[in-house]
Amino acid sequence: MASTAGKVIKCRAAVAWEAGKPLVVQEVEVAPPQAMEVRLKILYTSLCHTDVYFWEAKGQTPVFPRILGHEAAGIVESVGEGVTELAPGDHVLPVFTGECKECAHCKSEESNMCELLRINPDRKVMIGDGQARFSVNGQPIYHFLGTSTFSEYTVVHTGCVAKINPEAPLDKVCVLSCGFCTGFGATVNVAKPKKGSTVAIFGLGAVGLAAAEGARVAGASRIIGVDLNSNRFETAKKFGCTEFVNPLEHTKPVQEVLAEMTNGGVDRAVECTGNINAMIQALESVHDGWGVAVLVGVPYKDDEFKTHPIHFLNEKTLKGTFYGHYKPRTDLPVVVEQYLKGELELEKFITHSVPFSEINKAFELMLAGQGLRCIIRMDG
Repeated sequence: MASTAGKVIKCRAAVAWEAGKPLVVQEVEVAPPQAMEVRLKILYTSLCHTDVYFWEAKGQTPVFPRILGHEAAGIVESVGEGVTELAPGDHVLPVFTGECKECAHCKSEESNMCELLRINPDRKVMIGDGQARFSVNGQPIYHFLGTSTFSEYTVVHTGCVAKINPEAPLDKVCVLSCGFCTGFGATVNVAKPKKGSTVAIFGLGAVGLAAAEGARVAGASRIIGVDLNSNRFETAKKFGCTEFVNPLEHTKPVQEVLAEMTNGGVDRAVECTGNINAMIQALESVHDGWGVAVLVGVPYKDDEFKTHPIHFLNEKTLKGTFYGHYKPRTDLPVVVEQYLKGELELEKFITHSVPFSEINKAFELMLAGQGLRCIIRMDG
């Protein structure tokens, strides 16, 4: 890798040129990292619903051409000026949010929302100089979430890169850089269910199943999956769900159904859909006195959360969370060690694998609702 340091690298990337159109796997040029940046060789990446959301560009300002991707694992190829905690050859996870370790948020144990590097989907260039590091025939190709992992090489701010144990299998731990930690952390770090408690999980996609896994690891005795798609229930059993509720199969509101099932309400509810009605139902489904509801899903910008204040006066608690309350550089290496010790099961989240040349198949699988995570092998 030393032979490429400081030089422009030509490599394959999957470029999104237009909204909703198949990605084009083609040669791009990747500039060297500048101050406080690192250039990574991506070995494995996976597809998340967030990638699809911005690829479809239905709910935000379209930004094209762009290289998507934010859930990945790789190796440091070279580092820019001022980078001291990473070196070529390090095994790493790039993350869509960062940890500068200097701002008030990073210094606080109560926050993981770095002032400098928190997620910004509208940012399309590097924060250092406002320029893109990707180009095709001189035309800039824009970045995505500061990671752009649908490229064999990418440039990322050093604060958005977690150095991990080189013994960790990168094709497995790559899912930690987004979906798994978002759901799992929402339960274990924010909801914090006690052993023997009852937990409801709203939405049984990949993030919701990670939240269910968190409840299982925490020792919850009842884990109730709530989803409009009953076909998801069988898979959810593998992640600890013990019971299931499909709101469409009941005439009563789902919060009333859950209250009847649990003698007044669940101890914890974790909402992983982004649907505003599910968010309200999650709060109203928890037990008075000690119930805690945690919101994970991202609602539409015009949504409004409406409920009666009596729920709060009755000592129900509503919380929000971002990336499972994990600090990327500090906490991700610890989570990787938990996996290596056998405390976490990542394999069951990975249901498909495709070579990079067939990346559009991953989009087809997700749009068809098939499987959880599709690993994209960059060497294929």
